[in-house]
Amino acid sequence: MNVLLIGSGGREHALAWKLAQSPLLDTLFIAPGNPGTAQIGRNVPIDALDIPMVIEVAQRERIGLVVVGPEAPLAAGLADACLRAGIPVFGPTAAAARIESSKAFAKRLMIDARIPTAEARIFDDPDAAVEFVRSSRRVWVVKADGLAAGKGVIVPETVSETVDAIRLLGATRAGALLLLEERLSGPEVSLIALCDGERALPLLPAQDHKRLRDGDAGPNTGGMGAYAPAPHLTSSDIAELTALIILPALRALAAAGSPFRGALYAGLMLTEHGPRVLEFNARFGDPEAQAILPLLQGDLLAALLTCAGQGRLHDDMVHWSSDAAACVVLAAEGYPDTPQRGDVISGIDAVTDPHVCIFHAGTAWENNQLVTAGGRVLGVTGIGASLREALTRAYAAIDLIHFRGMHYRRDIGAGAFR
Repeated sequence: MNVLLIGSGGREHALAWKLAQSPLLDTLFIAPGNPGTAQIGRNVPIDALDIPMVIEVAQRERIGLVVVGPEAPLAAGLADACLRAGIPVFGPTAAAARIESSKAFAKRLMIDARIPTAEARIFDDPDAAVEFVRSSRRVWVVKADGLAAGKGVIVPETVSETVDAIRLLGATRAGALLLLEERLSGPEVSLIALCDGERALPLLPAQDHKRLRDGDAGPNTGGMGAYAPAPHLTSSDIAELTALIILPALRALAAAGSPFRGALYAGLMLTEHGPRVLEFNARFGDPEAQAILPLLQGDLLAALLTCAGQGRLHDDMVHWSSDAAACVVLAAEGYPDTPQRGDVISGIDAVTDPHVCIFHAGTAWENNQLVTAGGRVLGVTGIGASLREALTRAYAAIDLIHFRGMHYRRDIGAGAFR
């Protein structure tokens, strides 16, 4: 079977790496891909948002499954176009993907489905939101309604900072909705499930590190690292959360005429009053995928085909290693605001540890040299019998890699040892 994977980030490199292990696979195409995926399959230099061209490539190459990695093509209707063309696709329709592309839609769905979530207010006027904050005298988390590559959330410390956050997000997204959400406390966990429209197969829970700097300081990013499995959840906890959160969301979307086939990601906070959903995403997490997929045993392609409608999803489709994995993101100078591009990357070939995977994200070939081409440049994943061993391997590999302005967090996974 030929497979077309959509995307160009670290998540897509990890997906390509795992899909290439399937005995069902003939040729893997990646559009547009990156220098890492080029070592696994055939990169196709087209824009992931050029939906007619994606369909043309899928038909020309006799693609048996399209796997959509990023959120933007899903929100733009790529899965819908595949279905209209009779091409099996792993990824939800645009209507189902609203669970990520509109935080207001997701919040209303959670309330209607009685999925535990943070208290929130929705505004279409920044001035009204400011007036509400000043009258409530409370600090609120401020969220832009639409897609923002993980950077549309501001967590203020004071009422004044809350007002500033409203002004900032309201000004950059004119006419869009804003959410004010109560600030919760507790460990955060990412729970991702493969879904076939009715059933869900949860993957190992992971913990993401969204803030830029050590100690969870600095602005939110797309994610500076992740590790799996998250120690906060047992197998029975995962089953309970699937029943409490994932399955009700699937039922609500199906009842609305938009069955969800793809990877449903619940960003959770484990508060003293129980789990609360902070967000839903309609795809694999990045960098969570880079920590989860190295631990997956079994045929990922077979599971994704089942989600796309070719069979029935069941628990025995995947199994898990008893190891732990940790991914540390190496970011470019200036990330997340103005990442520097074009800096030469060296040292990757010096990493020979078989328990380390280096996933390309923002990289490119220029003048026969590997250079930075995005904010999050590489994801270095270590695998070990324990989380501590996995981290030791990841950071030892990082010591061999260099590019100008390279920065990364040195405390990935530290919360697991507190």
